[in-house]
Amino acid sequence: MSVRSITVSGAALLAGLGLAVWFLPAPAGGAERALPAPALDPAPAAAGPQTAVFAGGCFWGVQGVFEHVKGVTRAVSGYAGGHVVDPGYEEVSSGATGHAESVSVTFDPSRVSYGTLLRIFFSVALDPTQKDRQGPDWGTQYRSELFVTGPEQERVAKAYIAQLEAAHAFSKPIVTRVDAAGPFYPAEAYHQDYLTLHPDAPYIAINDMPKVQALRTLFPENWQAQPVTVGKAVAAE
Repeated sequence: MSVRSITVSGAALLAGLGLAVWFLPAPAGGAERALPAPALDPAPAAAGPQTAVFAGGCFWGVQGVFEHVKGVTRAVSGYAGGHVVDPGYEEVSSGATGHAESVSVTFDPSRVSYGTLLRIFFSVALDPTQKDRQGPDWGTQYRSELFVTGPEQERVAKAYIAQLEAAHAFSKPIVTRVDAAGPFYPAEAYHQDYLTLHPDAPYIAINDMPKVQALRTLFPENWQAQPVTVGKAVAAE
């Protein structure tokens, strides 16, 4: 179930009926704060760009956050973790394909580490204690999952989750899964750069813009004001 399709007038009507609670964002940990840096975050063995895939609810907000992170050269909304080849949005939304709405993040490890991306993800992009949902969106397609592209990412991801659990960083257990990356299928064009193109859309303004603002506030050293959008990345290739 998702409320992303509700119009401005629909949102106003729900607010008037006292139902706006469905639209309130669920900040990670219940408070705006930067989580501790990963204790394990080794420098990459090889130079050149790397890719990591993050699933944390609606991909609009996750993509919007990573597009504002220094060192990220591309962030693409799409589908990962399922068993159907090249699925469409309606198929994934049914929950029948096994995919999660995800974002494939390409980054320069000399400018931002995988561990830093994990720290930002858990601090501002989602609430990792919510199982098969995120905020107003429900279903396995909105699960929290890290799709790792190799043993090093797996080691760093699992170590960081264990570190956060040991520190009791959240009031509930972290349910974020860590699995090997498989095929990633980019989402339809109208889903790309959605936050940048529609910042005033009710869903974006209420659920996702606070995440971008939290990135700017909590991680000023990692913040870039000009987002690296999919369109610009393609034009630069």
